[in-house]
Amino acid sequence: MKIWQKNIDVNQFVESFTVGKDRELDLQMAKFDVLGSLAHTQMLETINLLTAEELKTVQQELKNIYAEIEAGNFTIEDSVEDVHSQVEWLLTQRIGEAGKKIHSGRSRNDQVLVDLKLFFRACIEDMVNQTSTLFNQLIELSNTHKDKLVPGYTHLQIAMPSSFGLWFGAYAESLADDMELMLAAWKITNKNPLGSAAGYGSSFPLNRTLTTELLGFESLNYNVVYAQMGRGKTERILAQAMSAVAATLAKMAMDVCLFINQNFGFISFPAELTTGSSIMPHKKNPDVFELIRSRCNKIQALPNEIAMMITNLPSGYHRDLQLLKENLFPAITSLNECLEIATFMFQNITIKDDILKDKKYDYLFSVEVVNDLALQGVPFREAYKIVGEQIENGTFAPSGQIHHTHEGSIGNLCNEQITAAMQDVLSQFGFGKVNKAIEDLVK
Repeated sequence: MKIWQKNIDVNQFVESFTVGKDRELDLQMAKFDVLGSLAHTQMLETINLLTAEELKTVQQELKNIYAEIEAGNFTIEDSVEDVHSQVEWLLTQRIGEAGKKIHSGRSRNDQVLVDLKLFFRACIEDMVNQTSTLFNQLIELSNTHKDKLVPGYTHLQIAMPSSFGLWFGAYAESLADDMELMLAAWKITNKNPLGSAAGYGSSFPLNRTLTTELLGFESLNYNVVYAQMGRGKTERILAQAMSAVAATLAKMAMDVCLFINQNFGFISFPAELTTGSSIMPHKKNPDVFELIRSRCNKIQALPNEIAMMITNLPSGYHRDLQLLKENLFPAITSLNECLEIATFMFQNITIKDDILKDKKYDYLFSVEVVNDLALQGVPFREAYKIVGEQIENGTFAPSGQIHHTHEGSIGNLCNEQITAAMQDVLSQFGFGKVNKAIEDLVK
């Protein structure tokens, strides 16, 4: 059953190709499709396209379907094209003629759009919560291990002293910046396209402000043509935000893979959180972080994949857009899994003590010695030359002491300020308003 079908049966080969993975992926949007219909039908009653009695019947059965979805008892039948058709078919089968009225004033185009935006809002909340949990874990580790020094590298060469306070805190602050991009994606997503119909509006006197309020959207996509153009653009912007988080995770995972290597030996994890070799009994491989690195590198390609899929499409709806779900939906799941397991792994990390007491790290302190001379009045370039000559002739003797006090340095991590910045971003998402609107719709 297709809500657009007339009296001609579509060729089965064509139908199989055009439907693709839609049924499978649409299951993730099922409850959001019902939410959109709950809001839309309330609006239809206010403009006399549904009677009060019809609305009561429709709303009750939509809520029954919503409960079935939440309980895992909802399927999209093979004879049905997508989730929108399934919900409308169930409604009509159960309540009769009133179910046939719910599509008044909307097209499958804006129905898909509102479903996607509702779905993306929920996904963004999940990703933000997972990121916030990892952020808090990193800040806790940064504060706990702030006095444990570790080599800092440039060009993968020993450079200057760093600390695990700095290392954990760096990735925490990176996640805070990533949430700025996610907030931008949220703001784009949190606008209501419902009522744009096929992209050119409707001759019905729709109250789009009402559905915006009922669904908890912050505002409308006002121009109906632009509302339809939001399909693809919303996905691309969300993918860019996800890519930023993924880039942070991938870089952090690469550091872990280096630091756990025996030639570094800075960190370790319990044996049960690593994997072994089929022939080398000594191996403890960081497979979790290698997979985080690879998964997140794949997610970093996502914005470009989406951009290429929508490049040069003119305004209006095109079936190309259907395929975006195949790229984006699994990536959302993957990123959440990476965030969750990274947090778990860091809950079980062990940091080695006294790393810099190894003589091979003596040259890390060369800049400290140069700076000490400069503070005594020696011109910096002259101090640099003196220490360079000491290193060349083998007389360099570092004190092993560091005195970093400026903002963001080893001795002044500014974790409170980084946490405040993160909390400021998180406070702007407005998840509470959205969740309250959804609760009111389904109660």
